[in-house]
Amino acid sequence: MDKHDNDFSEAGLRRLHEVLARHVESKKIPGLVALVSRGGRTHVETIGTMRHDGGEPMRRDTIFRMASVSKPVTTAAVMVLLDECRLRLDEPVDPWLPELADRRVLKRPDGPLDDTVPARRPITVRDLLTSTFGLGLDFDLPVSPIGAATFERLDYSVASGPAPDPDEWMRRLGELPLSYQPGERWQYDLANEVLGVLVSRVTGRTLETFLRERILDPLGMRDTAFHVPAEKIDRLPPLYGPDPQTGEFLVWDEAEGGRSSRPPAFQGGGGGLVSTADDYHAYFRMLLNHGMHGSERILSRPAVELMTTNRLAPGQQAARDSMYRNIAHLTVGQGQQGGWGFGMAVRTRRGDYAPLGQFGWDGGTGTTAYADPDNRLTGILLTQVGMSTPDSARLIHDFWTTLYQAVDS
Repeated sequence: MDKHDNDFSEAGLRRLHEVLARHVESKKIPGLVALVSRGGRTHVETIGTMRHDGGEPMRRDTIFRMASVSKPVTTAAVMVLLDECRLRLDEPVDPWLPELADRRVLKRPDGPLDDTVPARRPITVRDLLTSTFGLGLDFDLPVSPIGAATFERLDYSVASGPAPDPDEWMRRLGELPLSYQPGERWQYDLANEVLGVLVSRVTGRTLETFLRERILDPLGMRDTAFHVPAEKIDRLPPLYGPDPQTGEFLVWDEAEGGRSSRPPAFQGGGGGLVSTADDYHAYFRMLLNHGMHGSERILSRPAVELMTTNRLAPGQQAARDSMYRNIAHLTVGQGQQGGWGFGMAVRTRRGDYAPLGQFGWDGGTGTTAYADPDNRLTGILLTQVGMSTPDSARLIHDFWTTLYQAVDS
């Protein structure tokens, strides 16, 4: 029998349950939903409760704020446009994003905002897909004038208030110089938000509408969206950001009446989706199947290969490596091991239990989703605890460590 047709050892799945339950029993993680699949076998764990003080139990269809695990899904909208030749990788984005035309670039990334030179070339679609267009979170420069200006004007993060509408957001972005020349350096997050606006302008529809038509509905991802409607709000837990000093559960976002309960003015491609374990399983299974869902093709095989193999040159890779050196919760694990494709991490070296080629990403709300082509394995773990403390990061680490021990053939 081909090893790709095997599933998990029963002892390994029991051990996985024990490790996940231990984290919930610690009272640091109120609840979780975990889904693992291999070959034709899917196994789901639902442990704990929706709120830290008890109440309704976690369910398989509980809806979670995906945070940065949105990136691998929203990137697929861009890949559809590349497949249809409505976008081209190495052409400038100026026709659709004129706010990014004729860029000025800081002479020094930590320098004053008015000390600039002209950009050597326009920003391309490839620059946005690889997060190298010249702006974003720079983990080597946590404090800089451009970093402060970017956060102040664009107001994007898991726990921040609502962003302005896309046109106003792009206008503000266009007022900023770039930190680096286009294509020079990998920087986190901001490019994915710009990609969402690009999709909307190319298609003449909102990002969510196009995603729903071409990705979400064909895959049966009925609970994936940019907000939770009233009839489903009872399936959304609060989002907690524990106090870093005391561990007290502070509410970042309530369910009913919170930010996720209403349609946002800005549909954030970098971190705005809500979803379920089964929805994400459908998406990552499609990627493992080279773009196919049953008999229906969602993405071309080359598009999936571009997304799920490393796209960074050595110089760009150095900045990618610095991300985990310079943030606190190193135990989050999976994303440390190498490169970046389009919208997700791609493992290019082995530093823990998972093999090369694994792809996916983690979210600041305590979410993780990766697929492993070698083992035909998908793992998804969803919690309602943000990474203000190491607790959800440690849970994610232990999930992956234990899951790979259940793959024994």
